[in-house]
Parts: sequence; structure tokens; C-alpha cells
Amino acid sequence: QVQIVESGGGLVQPGGSLRLSCAASRDIFSIYVMGWYRQAPGKQRELVAAQTNDKNTNYAESVKGRCTISRDNAKNTVYLQMNSLKPEDTAVYYCNVGTRYSGDYWGQGTQVTVSS
Repeated sequence: QVQIVESGGGLVQPGGSLRLSCAASRDIFSIYVMGWYRQAPGKQRELVAAQTNDKNTNYAESVKGRCTISRDNAKNTVYLQMNSLKPEDTAVYYCNVGTRYSGDYWGQGTQVTVSS
């Protein structure tokens, strides 16, 4: 059974850091991109960062310089290191796994709250 498991969310003070992790089950084949999206209350889901198999990386302008995405392809895992967090980073963060032949898979989401 396909599973996307996220972890690492939580409550952090402004200026703090969090590292999100997402592990995709081994029965997901032909992965070509893994990434993170987020959705704040009342807003549309937006791309935070994504990385293709050949390490092409795309970041939202709002997180450039503060976030780093990385992958462990052997483990079907993607990470998002977030530094200098701001209250406007508060959202539910979703892992996305894009495949060539089976469409996209989404995680259940992990809450990130930046507040003092």
C-alpha cells in the first residue's frame, strides 16, 4: 500500500529552525520529483520547494535563502530544512511525490506554527 509519511512539524519561535522529513513507500515507482507544498488558512496551496531526480531545484521566492531541500533517493526520502522561520511560514506542509506514470502522491500534512 502506497504511503507518504511526513514528520518534523511543530511549534517554533520566530527565527527558529525546523527540519521536515517525508518518506515514500518503496512501492512508488518512477519517481521524478519530490517536494513540499504548504497551505495556510484561507489561502491556496503553494509550492515551497521541489527537487527532480537530476537535482534541479525550485524554491518559492518567499523561502529562498532560508530553506534547503534535499533527497535521499535510495530511501525515497525528501527533507526540508527551514531556518529563520517567520510567522508567515505558519501552514500545513504537504509532501508531494511526482511519478512519470502514476501521477502524484500526497502526504497527510504536518503543521508548522511559528509563534512567540
